[in-house]
Parts: sequence; structure tokens; C-alpha cells
Amino acid sequence: MKVILHDLDQQYEKMFSGRYDRVIPADGKYAPCQGCFGCWTKHPAECFMKDRLQQVCRIIGQADELTIVTKNLYGEYSAAVKNVLDRSIGTSTPLSTYRGRQMHHTLRYGKHDLWKVIVYGEITEAEKETFRYLAERNALNDGFERSEVTFIGNLAGLENLL
Repeated sequence: MKVILHDLDQQYEKMFSGRYDRVIPADGKYAPCQGCFGCWTKHPAECFMKDRLQQVCRIIGQADELTIVTKNLYGEYSAAVKNVLDRSIGTSTPLSTYRGRQMHHTLRYGKHDLWKVIVYGEITEAEKETFRYLAERNALNDGFERSEVTFIGNLAGLENLL
């Protein structure tokens, strides 16, 4: 399954149609993670909050390919995208295991293929380096085999990167 998570305006929704099985708009029309860890223990992979991100753990957890389109925020995901990623912590379990000689949480849904990030907006070389490292670590933590980060100054060429 191909999933896209983005912080773009609604006008871009047509661009994603037919290319992705699921589209997750990070538009702020949901509650931020409360840090209760219920999606880990009480009701696995399901948030107790009854909004449109209630099933986001399952959607991201079942993705073979996750594409994230985000505005640069000092070498980090935009706040809206970060909120969605925070709500997806239930893709793993509270148990730990070793992967790549490092300790990580046990994956609830197994391995995935590609964690792809498209970053738009102004960005310095130091922020690019931070973003590459962040995407690589996020991919490893969430069980993705590889990560890829692309930087674009504006959204004009976005369609060619999807």
C-alpha cells in the first residue's frame, strides 16, 4: 500500500489521486497526541481520540511506501506533519528488540520498503543534513528498509517527484 502524508493545501489532493492508496492531510483538523500510550497497550494501533487520525497507526503501519511532503522547519518536519507522526506511535509495540545492533521497539506490522520525504521551502545545508539524518532514523525506527529525502525550493516540480 502506498500512503502519502502532507501539509499542503486542499488544491493538491487531485495530484495524489490514483497515485496513492491512502492520503493523510496534515491540516491540523485533529487533536495532538496526548501521550497516554493507549495505542500501545490498551487498544493496540488505535487512538482513543475519535477523530480522523484514530486509525493512523494502522494506515502507516500497513504502508509499503510512505511519502511525506513537508515544509522545512529548521531541519525538521512541519508542526502539522510532526503531530500526525506522533499519533502513529502505535505502529510499534512497547516491547524492545535489536535491529541493526541497536535497540528499537518491536514492529507491530513488520518491515516496509520506502520512507520518502519531500521537503519544500528555504533550507540551509546544515538543515539538509539534519533532515537526512532524521529521515534515516525515522525509517529505521518504523521498520522501513530505506529512506530517501528530496529538497525542492518551491512546489512547482512536486508532481514529477511523486
